Amino acid sequence: MFYGAMVWDPWLIVAQIVCLQCLYYLTLGVFLSFLVGTHVSRMSLVYFFDFATLTSSTLVGWYAIASFLLSAIAGAGYMVYLIERAKKCLDFSASLYIIHLFICFIYGGWPSCVAWWVVNGAGVAVMALLGEYLCIKREQREIPTRYRSNV
Repeated sequence: MFYGAMVWDPWLIVAQIVCLQCLYYLTLGVFLSFLVGTHVSRMSLVYFFDFATLTSSTLVGWYAIASFLLSAIAGAGYMVYLIERAKKCLDFSASLYIIHLFICFIYGGWPSCVAWWVVNGAGVAVMALLGEYLCIKREQREIPTRYRSNV
């Protein structure tokens, strides 16, 4: 974790985006399994990518909303170890949610539900801000040294 002059490495950036996206969907799947899977007869990709499932009018919709927000919190934790820099957290959070929007568009069309936009907007904000906070806390930790001086 050296914070000197950074060399621009596009393969590293793509690998970080892919890892963050995979971890996000893995975490989302775990939360959806526990929260939504216990209340529906059959889990499918609809709960990941269909904008109509994020609704505040049903209990399952509230569980899906909670799953997305909990995944955003977990994503902030992943960024501490994958991204490591506070100033990059907004970029990677936005990239994750733009890719998610693209996949949702391919899967079910343009999201027309206001709840979908609110949940995903809150998710990108939570992931970026919490990720920045956690990365700043990690960057400000004291560097351990071998010998302590008693001054």
